Amino acid sequence: MIPEKYVSLAKNDSSKDRSGAFSLFDIENFIRRIIKNWYWFVLMFFLGYSLSWVYSKYYAQNIYASNLSLSVSNNTASYFTPNQSINFIWGQGGNQDGIYLKKMLLSRSHNEFLVKELGLFVNFSTKGTLKSTYLDKNDSPVFLEIDRKHLQQVNYPITLLPKGNNSYEVVLPEEGHSGNLYNYEIEGFQNIAEFPKPANKTIKLNEWYTSPNLRFKLVPNPVTPSIKLDNIIVNLETVNQTVNGIVSTINVDFDKEINTIMIITKTGFNLNGTVNFLNKSVAELQKKRLADKNIINKNTDVYLQNSLNEIRKKLDSSASVLNYLKTSEKLYDIKDRDEKSLNKIKDLEAKKADLLSKVNSLNSIRTTIDNQNFDRMISTGAAGFEDGFFSASVSELKALYLKRREMASIYKPNSEPMIEINRLINEAKSGSANSLRSYYTRYYDEINKIDREVADANSDLVAYPEKERKYLDAERGYNMIEATYNSLLGRQNEAQMKVATNQSDITVIDPAKNLGQSPVGPNKKGTELGIIGGFLFLPLLFIFVGEVLDNKIRNIKELLSVTKIPLLGVIGNNNNENMLTVLQSPKSSVSEAFRGIRANIRFLLNENQKSKVILITSSIGGEGKTYVSINLASVLGLSDKKTILLGMDLRKPKIFGDFNIDNKYGISNYLTGEVSIDQIINSTKIPNLDVATSGPIPPNPSELLMSERNIEFIEKLKEMYDFIIIDSPPVGLVADSYELMKYSDANIYVVRHEYTEKYMLKMITEKYHNQEVGNLGLVYNDYNTKQGYGYGYGYGYGYGYGYGYGYFDEDKNYKEPLLIRLRNKIQQILGKK
Repeated sequence: MIPEKYVSLAKNDSSKDRSGAFSLFDIENFIRRIIKNWYWFVLMFFLGYSLSWVYSKYYAQNIYASNLSLSVSNNTASYFTPNQSINFIWGQGGNQDGIYLKKMLLSRSHNEFLVKELGLFVNFSTKGTLKSTYLDKNDSPVFLEIDRKHLQQVNYPITLLPKGNNSYEVVLPEEGHSGNLYNYEIEGFQNIAEFPKPANKTIKLNEWYTSPNLRFKLVPNPVTPSIKLDNIIVNLETVNQTVNGIVSTINVDFDKEINTIMIITKTGFNLNGTVNFLNKSVAELQKKRLADKNIINKNTDVYLQNSLNEIRKKLDSSASVLNYLKTSEKLYDIKDRDEKSLNKIKDLEAKKADLLSKVNSLNSIRTTIDNQNFDRMISTGAAGFEDGFFSASVSELKALYLKRREMASIYKPNSEPMIEINRLINEAKSGSANSLRSYYTRYYDEINKIDREVADANSDLVAYPEKERKYLDAERGYNMIEATYNSLLGRQNEAQMKVATNQSDITVIDPAKNLGQSPVGPNKKGTELGIIGGFLFLPLLFIFVGEVLDNKIRNIKELLSVTKIPLLGVIGNNNNENMLTVLQSPKSSVSEAFRGIRANIRFLLNENQKSKVILITSSIGGEGKTYVSINLASVLGLSDKKTILLGMDLRKPKIFGDFNIDNKYGISNYLTGEVSIDQIINSTKIPNLDVATSGPIPPNPSELLMSERNIEFIEKLKEMYDFIIIDSPPVGLVADSYELMKYSDANIYVVRHEYTEKYMLKMITEKYHNQEVGNLGLVYNDYNTKQGYGYGYGYGYGYGYGYGYGYFDEDKNYKEPLLIRLRNKIQQILGKK
């Protein structure tokens, strides 16, 4: 950013709005920091990779999965399975019977039965050199059988060490024994008195090990395991703990094409364990479903048997009356019988008897529903019909009653949820009652029709004598009871046949098998990426936090865009032991940078003036204002311009040491009137450069610098020199420099790379744009050349920051950065192609 001539004079009021604020986060500098600290990322990558490899190989527990697929018949609607309407009410849909089975598979009662039946609360593992491996029960040479009447300590590892001759040493932990023990019969904890740690003991197979907190025996595995174990670790769990753990590892899905096919998946640390559990679980589910299906038929069989017993009594009584009439009245051979009418009446009354039997079955079904005694429900087949809607309404009603009992413990009777559940119950009761009413109506219509036909047939028998008519009535009564008995007997045979031939509506398509499946978890690749990513994130986080908290000037482009102050030049890092760079290394890039500043400073000066006063300041000490003052004065003196360097930082004198000048008398002495002007001006190795040091530190430096004598001092020097370079105090600490700027022709503000704080530039920026300070330019000092060529912002001058072109003294030791070398190598390869 080369300043335009008289830029400070061309400012207007709008310039006040040009300056902005430094950004909280500098993405360019953040990226540079990442590149600069690349070795930390390489180190963290190898650390993360090593840790993930050790974890995957020695500590990660493999998780296996086995699958079982089964088919669920979709024609199994009964009082004991859900239906579409009830599942719709409670927010379910799709394959309702399949959803019901899914609920059963995941239910606590079903899995609790399996846990107790298979003894899954006893877990087996073995300890290797670095990690433990979970075992299937059948992988262990012995089974641990607990005494369920004895209190047991759970989550307490029991180590079994083979000792030969069918004996094992029982080794218990040194610590951890507790008096809070678990009772497997009541499935709860009980406390006992304190006791010392049980001693280790060697026991034989089938020998009981007894201690206050344990009682078990070892039973041999009937199948010899394929692997030999040096130790077996047994851990007992509570029933509830085991059930919860198992349910969390089961997943049930439905086939996308055929929703009556279920795919059940079980995960676990041992493949055989998952296979055995799935097959056992489905086998028990098949038994339960078959038992549920047979309940209705068994209830029907009992009901029909009771009805047959009652009818049998009536049949025996009717047969006795008929035999009496035959023997006593000799009416067994009635002459001129109207067999046609009698047979018609017999058939009609047999139909009537069957209808009345069905009506009685309807009465039994209705009574069961009214009494909510659904477990004693009989089949609708006993009433002579099969109605899916009625079965669904009864199943819905049963579920609603159960739901209401659950809700009654939570809600008040008059609450909205209870009102809603009662409404649904009334609707379901109305639906079932309407279904039954339609069958009642049908049966009674048929019975009334039969009665009319019987009455018509009876009109043909009125001519018989009274005795014959009495016998015919007895015979008709017997036939009707016999027909009822035969009807009930036939329906009982049907119910018994259903019980005998019923099969579960669950058919296993593919049972679970151990096919050597690979582990499904853990996700070692994901874990590896996670660990490596976490390690790589650490240096990234530190760099990010450092960048956010860093308030130092590191970006020249941002500095210029925020301050809007012209840039005179960029000075590279000074590698010399003292500050006389221009004198000692005239061919260095830093010396050339000062020559560039000398050329650019003319844009701030009025060329018509005979003598120019240039004031150099900064925010605080240590930013290089004295260094810039010395070397700028040197290049001006070397350019055949009569120049004097004034050390007006009276609080912290410096210049005398670099020029080997005695600081006994200086500017402070002159301003107090102790010495003359000739006594404080010192010559240097440069013929046209003189130096006036600050002298001893006075008690009132500000008053001396603001005094009329100092102003007169500067005016005298104007007559003697072409350039007057003032090394002034830092403006961030004292206000002296602002007063001196009133008498300067140009002002240079030094900003040091990665040293000057951003907030320190606020005051000088505001004064510049408020036109309180004029003819101001920036010098960017101590720029790190290793960060790249130039400073990469499109301004491209100030030679103190770029090496490698064979132009400066530093080029002989210059080594290009790694990224630059890689870039050049790639370009070279592409160029050859």
